[in-house]
Amino acid sequence: MTPFQNNLAEVKFNFDNNNDNLGFRMLVDVVLDTNKITNFNEIIFIANWYEQNGNEQLAFKEKCLALICKLEKQTLKTSDTTKLLVSAKNIKKRYGKNNFELGTVNFEIHVGQLIGLVGENGNGKTTLLRMLAKELAISEGEIIYSFADKSIDDYTLRTKLTYIPQRTPKWFGNVKDNLKLTCTHYGIAPLENEQWVSMLMIRFGLWKYRNHNWEELSSGYKMRFELARTFLRKPKLLLLDEPLANLDILSQQLILEDLKMLGKSLSNPLGIILSSQQLYEVEKVSDEVVFLQNGKASSFNNLKNETQENNLVVEVEIENSKAALLQALAAFTVNDIKLLGSNYYVDLKDCNQKQFLQSLLQHDIAMKYYRDISQSTRRFFNN
Repeated sequence: MTPFQNNLAEVKFNFDNNNDNLGFRMLVDVVLDTNKITNFNEIIFIANWYEQNGNEQLAFKEKCLALICKLEKQTLKTSDTTKLLVSAKNIKKRYGKNNFELGTVNFEIHVGQLIGLVGENGNGKTTLLRMLAKELAISEGEIIYSFADKSIDDYTLRTKLTYIPQRTPKWFGNVKDNLKLTCTHYGIAPLENEQWVSMLMIRFGLWKYRNHNWEELSSGYKMRFELARTFLRKPKLLLLDEPLANLDILSQQLILEDLKMLGKSLSNPLGIILSSQQLYEVEKVSDEVVFLQNGKASSFNNLKNETQENNLVVEVEIENSKAALLQALAAFTVNDIKLLGSNYYVDLKDCNQKQFLQSLLQHDIAMKYYRDISQSTRRFFNN
């Protein structure tokens, strides 16, 4: 099976197992990959119909499955999904006034990759994103944009680099008109403008909000608008500064899932780098995590390799005293234990999760919260 056929099979699997919401989002992605206006019109028809007949779930599913049957007869030329996009080599940024220095930073991002950028506030996440977006000059080192010709000017290059800051400026008019303006600005033919805008509104859940203005949208839907506007530009690299801020947990998960799926598009793949304080959610979807501390960058993959294999690092909140917890851990080698807020940070040697939990239960330790952070960047925030 081709990658296109595999994607169609996965879409059908979700519909067959009553996961219609995910199935439809994936179906929209497949149709976007075809770049065919006739296919776009099929999705737009289904979205319009469903808006008027939201209770007829079975008929909605039948329409989607019928479209899948049509798509199965089509072929798709796919892009190279392993190509190097950007490499940062020994880059630094110095600020003379406050003596802050970011770097040295080294990393690469390939087509289809999603890299999570994490670290405490003030450690250079926004600075690094702006350097990659060519909004800030680097003090040392080199950033190589492999997708662009070396002779390309910065203005043209920046059309393929999209940086979305945490606080986006207010815009005027409604959602649809603003997206149509973006299409026009980036040269999408007038006859295709409406269909492209409709497809991206459907994909990012903006369809029923298409006539809303800025004041009428929640923070989550303002971010979805920015993403829709960005994907109309077909960037090679998307840089997002705290896109999950002010979003509820479900919205965070949906946006991350959407980014992961769209980044691996068969015909228009891109690289994505996003900064966030939502460590656990970002770690779930990232191909790699870059950890910034005091301006220094480390790949979390390398940090994990440096961690002893038999160490267990956990966060735990208990109703008992610290003395009771220490007694429960007496059989293990405790590398570190400290109270951070209401949670204890516990680092144990030669102990696994099962042994730890069994010992706490045997000593009547009442747990209110527990998380294994042995393979999470969370443990580096405690130093």
